[in-house]
Amino acid sequence: MFRLGVSGGSRCLLAQRLPGARSFSATPFRSEILDASSLPSRLLPRYREGTTSSLLSLQWSEPPRNILIIPKLHNPKVTASAVSFAIHIHSEYPNLNLVFERRIASAIHESLPFPIYTSDASQFPDKIDLVTTLGGDGTILRAASLYSLHASVPPILSFSMGTLGFLGEWKFEEYKRAWREVYMSGSRVAMSDLQGPHTQAATHGRPEEEDVHLHRSWEGVRGKSMGLTRSSKILLRHRLKVGVYDAAGVCINERLVPTSTAEPQQTTPRVSPGLGGGSGTGRVDHTTSQPFHAVNELVIHRGPNTHLAIIDVYVNNHFLTEAVADGILISTPTGSTAYSLSAGGSIMHPLVKTLLITPICARSLSFRPLGLPLNTKVALKLSSKNRGRELEVSIDGKRKAGATIGMEIRVEGETIGRTSDGGWAGGVPSVIRSPIKGTGERDGIAEDDDGWLGGLVGLLKFNYPFGQS
Repeated sequence: MFRLGVSGGSRCLLAQRLPGARSFSATPFRSEILDASSLPSRLLPRYREGTTSSLLSLQWSEPPRNILIIPKLHNPKVTASAVSFAIHIHSEYPNLNLVFERRIASAIHESLPFPIYTSDASQFPDKIDLVTTLGGDGTILRAASLYSLHASVPPILSFSMGTLGFLGEWKFEEYKRAWREVYMSGSRVAMSDLQGPHTQAATHGRPEEEDVHLHRSWEGVRGKSMGLTRSSKILLRHRLKVGVYDAAGVCINERLVPTSTAEPQQTTPRVSPGLGGGSGTGRVDHTTSQPFHAVNELVIHRGPNTHLAIIDVYVNNHFLTEAVADGILISTPTGSTAYSLSAGGSIMHPLVKTLLITPICARSLSFRPLGLPLNTKVALKLSSKNRGRELEVSIDGKRKAGATIGMEIRVEGETIGRTSDGGWAGGVPSVIRSPIKGTGERDGIAEDDDGWLGGLVGLLKFNYPFGQS
């Protein structure tokens, strides 16, 4: 038997000594798929407020180790790009552990000359330090759905390679720069390691003592940092917390099912009574489950029924209106440019703390989209006037359930704010592309809005004149 550790030349020599033996050099290397449960526990980054930006700065106390790569499904070009990305990361940053979903790992592991990791999606929240997506907005939602039962989401670095890509910040051609920035963000590189005199001057003299100590895991990649002033910018995208309750007031979130076989087959674990949100109609909860989190929206609609849905809407325990429409949407600011926009809802900047209630083809022309504070508790109750017809509830298009008379859906915004240790909690941390001038310096004008406004104009064709190509 021959060991795989024998060099290429020795393999050929050994093969020549044994008649009929096949040269190992002609045999493609078959790499392993390892269990991600063996990886070290997740690192939690910190997010620091700046003085010139409403975005946060990503701060790693030590380099991230476990990276989840999520490419768009059923797209050979994107899969090939994911392989190229993985090879580059392993070559330049060999201490990283690359993790893939099971179906992706099975498809690509023979193309990679090094081991990769996979596991059930339920393992990811405890192991993954950073998520990278290659695809469109749907791929980002797929990544976020892996954490739909969790309050803490790792930073998401997204490359736009899909149909729309409004949420995707980076072009794939920029992946080396993008990865370098997010990996070294907050590394506190010493003054001697900064890129040039103009960067050193930007720090206004010698950095504080804590900034000159570099974690030993970054020692081997000195010079790859973009400098102290180039830490990655983070936008915390608001999410919704959603609970589906039956006519008896029992939370039935565990009955929500994935909308496709591509989604993680997770169930919602029950928690002790009393931890759920209050009823919009004053009903006492008997049993609660963990809420589902949605990045875009919660929608309840008539589905295949020919008659309009009739839904009672409550806001902070007060009856608002009886909605007669094809359905109702409750959206986040991020979701304002998705289904809500198609239904006539307002466009909101993702930093605005609000919930949007948008009717879908309402019978009344005076039923207009409504913006409410983020902490508002909204309840949608199925009226008995639906005459026994079942409506459909969908969360980000990833989970769904049938809703019958007496059931209600309770929604409120996820709280985003400071923790006791000075960090930040809640939301989906999205790595924002840093706008750069041709001189290599930052453009400080409208820094926060650059990508969002660019997508609004370039992708959504905001206020695009008629008759122009």
